[in-house]
Amino acid sequence: MQPPIITTSLQGDSQTLSIQKPASGLSLLGRIRVPGDKSISHRALMLGAIASGETTIEGLLLGEDPRSTAKCFSLMGAQISELNAERVIVRGVGIGNLEEPIEVLDAGNSGTTMRLMLGILASHPGRFYAVTGDSSLRSRPMSRVIKPLQQMGAQIWGRKSNSLAPLGVLGQQLKGIHYHSPIASAQVKSCILLAGLMAEGETTVTEPALSRDHSERMLRAFGAKLSVDPETCSVTVTGGAQLQGQNVIVPGDISSAAFWLVAGAIVPGSELVVENVGVNPTRTGILEALEMMGADIQLQNQREAAGEPVADILVRTSSQLRGCTIAGDLIPRLIDEIPILAVAAAFASGTTIIRDAAELRVKESDRLAVTAAELNRMGAQITELPDGLEITGGTPLTGTDVDSYTDHRIAMSLAIAALNASGKTTIHRAEAAAISYPDFTATLQQVCHQN
Repeated sequence: MQPPIITTSLQGDSQTLSIQKPASGLSLLGRIRVPGDKSISHRALMLGAIASGETTIEGLLLGEDPRSTAKCFSLMGAQISELNAERVIVRGVGIGNLEEPIEVLDAGNSGTTMRLMLGILASHPGRFYAVTGDSSLRSRPMSRVIKPLQQMGAQIWGRKSNSLAPLGVLGQQLKGIHYHSPIASAQVKSCILLAGLMAEGETTVTEPALSRDHSERMLRAFGAKLSVDPETCSVTVTGGAQLQGQNVIVPGDISSAAFWLVAGAIVPGSELVVENVGVNPTRTGILEALEMMGADIQLQNQREAAGEPVADILVRTSSQLRGCTIAGDLIPRLIDEIPILAVAAAFASGTTIIRDAAELRVKESDRLAVTAAELNRMGAQITELPDGLEITGGTPLTGTDVDSYTDHRIAMSLAIAALNASGKTTIHRAEAAAISYPDFTATLQQVCHQN
């Protein structure tokens, strides 16, 4: 009798996920939908909360991070209906009208919640806000948004010279600035643009490369006066905006789809269709990287939903993935997908080099160090670089005990690697996947078929 492919168990408050490929092998087959885009979900809740009138959101991600955003803005006076994937209604308070809450605003594990919210809070004159997060978020750098906000006139206090949460914010009348960001970061850019909504004059952010543009698209839709200069990688917002509630349709998150694209490419005999995925050009670096590696991926039924390009993505097993170099301007468009790309590279022929990704060291975990360490435990050959990874592919992986480090993308990347490993892989603290993909394990069980 074949052993179970996938089992879960609880150890105290922690969940373990065990995966064992049966001797006869397995394949991945079916049509699936991934959760709503996390970046768009956050922004829809925030803009809905500070707009006038009613915003309806369809397809909202029900992960823990958007729940943190919804809770924070509810504490400041926005009326947000019970979260569900079909339809969420947000009755906003209007620009500049967030209340001063009596409770501490808890962003949980969500860097997007904390960093974007700081830009909004800093621009509410005379109101005080206390902001914190879980132990992981309290160790992540906030100075990258606090320093430009201070240049605009913000008053923000925190640990380690105002760089770490918990944070105190006393809202001020801000002034527009031209900020040259040293990194291409949608969180940094979005924070400053949100602060610029209420600032005097114009606020411009220039990046070394274009980061994802969900904020720009949504700000325009809600009524902000905003211009983009692609040649200089600059975005400008004019202060004094009045936002109006909108209907927002959230497409499937390409960062979540990435796990299935890699799984379908590396597991023999697989054919998967991931439906209704957002294919915003600032997010499709994962598709370009997999194409460079020789993956068999096709976009079908391409269309537009609420200003965002959407498609169904077909992936079939690739006869032979090959190593490549992933660096430069491509990195900001696939920064969250690098752990799962490392899994693809482990099963590719030749060497894959990933550079210019030092940003991964200050995510939910040090994703460069953790990706290398945990995949190497399974037998991969990965060398950690200061700003990336060097992966020599083609070495068979063997199941063993590994750890998510409470990082959702690490947990799911290890699960996909386990599908193509011999023996049993046990992933500790696997519950981290719920941060962005609550139904990941159920979907994994749905698409796995024993040969």
